Amino acid sequence: VQVGPVAALAMLAAIPLLWVIPEALIVGELAARLPVEGGYYRWVHAAFGERTAVVNAWCTWCYSLVEMALYPGLVVAYLEALTGPLSAPGRTLVIVAVIWVPTVVNLRGAVPVGRVSTIVGVLVLLAFGLLAAFALPRATHAPWTTPGGAAPPLDWRAAGTALGLALWNWIGWDNASTIAGEVRNPARTYPRALAIAVPLVFAGYAVPLLAALAASDWRTWQEAGWSAIAREVAGPAGPWLGTALAVLAVVSATAMFNSLLLAYSRIPLVVAQDGLLPRALAVTDARGTPLRAVLLASSCYTLLALLPFAELVSADVVLYAVALFLEFAALVQLRRIAPHAPAPFRIPLGTVGVAVLALVPAIVLVAMIALDVALGAYGGRAMLLALAIAALGPAVHAVLARRRARRGHR
Repeated sequence: VQVGPVAALAMLAAIPLLWVIPEALIVGELAARLPVEGGYYRWVHAAFGERTAVVNAWCTWCYSLVEMALYPGLVVAYLEALTGPLSAPGRTLVIVAVIWVPTVVNLRGAVPVGRVSTIVGVLVLLAFGLLAAFALPRATHAPWTTPGGAAPPLDWRAAGTALGLALWNWIGWDNASTIAGEVRNPARTYPRALAIAVPLVFAGYAVPLLAALAASDWRTWQEAGWSAIAREVAGPAGPWLGTALAVLAVVSATAMFNSLLLAYSRIPLVVAQDGLLPRALAVTDARGTPLRAVLLASSCYTLLALLPFAELVSADVVLYAVALFLEFAALVQLRRIAPHAPAPFRIPLGTVGVAVLALVPAIVLVAMIALDVALGAYGGRAMLLALAIAALGPAVHAVLARRRARRGHR
């Protein structure tokens, strides 16, 4: 609402081109080259060695702490939109449930997590497809216009934060790589899955957003407001569709936590396998599930679940981008040192072309940071803190390596 439909739609169109497609292509080739458990940690390790891989794992783990603290807060917001304000004990109970119910599912292995995510994803797409179908006949204006007059001027102070929120909705294409050891034929599965998922996600965002903008006044929209939008634009179906969307929002955010817990819990697993973390974290059950790593991750996420949302999003995007750019650099390096390594999928560009492709999302990130810091937008301090945390990565590796060396002497 602070940036208006023109800027929002421009971000919706530009981010897939400038961020998502380069990321998906690079991740697709890396997953095809090295389809192993631990995913991006192993990619960076193969390209640059252990220290840089630990920096990647450090940034990944730190942004996972931020990322996973977001979803319980989202569930609380969606529930309050449905039921009214929750009491303090009620909020705490919801946060604990959002974290620990998915933890129980994760302890049963990757297959149950995948099944839950697939079912919830289909239901969400169906609900938003119905919203678009009901809203389109009630469209009164172009989606990028403001009914009844000119739009308010763009709030540039909010533009950086809005870009961060938009990017946050598109990040994470490399996450599934960490469970490649638990996937059949991952070298072929991952590139194909990315080719299907990217356009599907774009349609899932664009179609209901365009229809809802054309059938309502965007100035009345509020955070966690899809339920209210459905009641406004879906006619007689509005009440039940709005309720369905509110319920699905709660279920979807919980399912997102569920699937991301699966991915992030494998990072301490593979670092422990390299001897840098306690060996107990490397223990898996008969299904390959790292029980202790899952429990450690969930415990950490519980501690951070009450931090402010906007601050978290800004820090999340920066930490993710630092880790991601190490992965991009890993592909360039692997192209140099092993140019003819077999891979079922390969970007049809040379090494220089891949490097240029990787620079495009870097420019987007720099633009977001410049807007937030220069204009004093909310979250700028969090981004600077995120960069400082990322810079600690080499020191973290030094500490862990010395600890491993002392254990070796004993």
